[in-house]
Amino acid sequence: MDKQFSKPMFHGKELEDKVIVVTGGGSGLGKAMAAYFMQLGARVVITSRNLDKLKSTAAEMEDQTGGKVLPVACDVRDYEQVEAMLQQTVETYGSVNGLLNNAAGNFISPTERLSAHAFDTIIDIVLKGSKNCTLAFGKYWIEKKMPATVLNIVTTYAFTGSAFVVPSATAKAGVLAMTRSLAVEWAKYNIRMNAIAPGPFPTKGAWDRLLPGDLKEKFDISKKVPLRRVGEHQELANLAAYLMSDFSAYINGEVVTIDGGEWLQGAGEFNMLEQIPSQLWDMLEAMIRSKK
Repeated sequence: MDKQFSKPMFHGKELEDKVIVVTGGGSGLGKAMAAYFMQLGARVVITSRNLDKLKSTAAEMEDQTGGKVLPVACDVRDYEQVEAMLQQTVETYGSVNGLLNNAAGNFISPTERLSAHAFDTIIDIVLKGSKNCTLAFGKYWIEKKMPATVLNIVTTYAFTGSAFVVPSATAKAGVLAMTRSLAVEWAKYNIRMNAIAPGPFPTKGAWDRLLPGDLKEKFDISKKVPLRRVGEHQELANLAAYLMSDFSAYINGEVVTIDGGEWLQGAGEFNMLEQIPSQLWDMLEAMIRSKK
């Protein structure tokens, strides 16, 4: 029997009136979210730079869900390609009212080892790419007077910062600031802006790049999570579907953390005391009492 947290939250056609573009939707978490949107009746567009891989993924997703997905090659760093992708979406589906900015890039490295180009690559994909899509789609929605929803995938270190992933932290912090800023500015157009900050949700591609070789075994990510497990892809898809749906119509400008408490465990000054065994706590308590 499946674990409860790996099950779908919605089971009907909660997104059947939605046309949703998912950038970076051809693999990993983007694919998981896009497939669930399709299960719930949404018509979906998945984008990345590799059209052949997208087409293969699209066929697999349609077989799995019985839904409709359009694969479109698009480098989100190029505003003209984003506009062309938007145009192709509208020509195919007649409209679009949802955008999931999921395309990202990252690698672990001491910052001084990075070239300026390497730093730029992450900034361009994550921050510039999210800006390009949000701006192009926002202009379209405002001109057409259409209500819409934008959902941005950020990280918990967008608000804490993190060593060794500085380009990603910098870019994701910018995306989060854009989310909160436009939530206020574009609310009058009935455009909602929200973000999700996922904790560890392992995917083969991204995690192989972040923790190559045997590093995954040496660094047990689940030990950093109070719930002592990593996330299931369906859990993230459930949250994304809710925030894309009209059930969340009063949520605007919010970043929802889904990480099992990971960032809070790392944030507390004395959280490392969790490693103290119960016998030592007994000794410490006795010492404290003896000093009273």
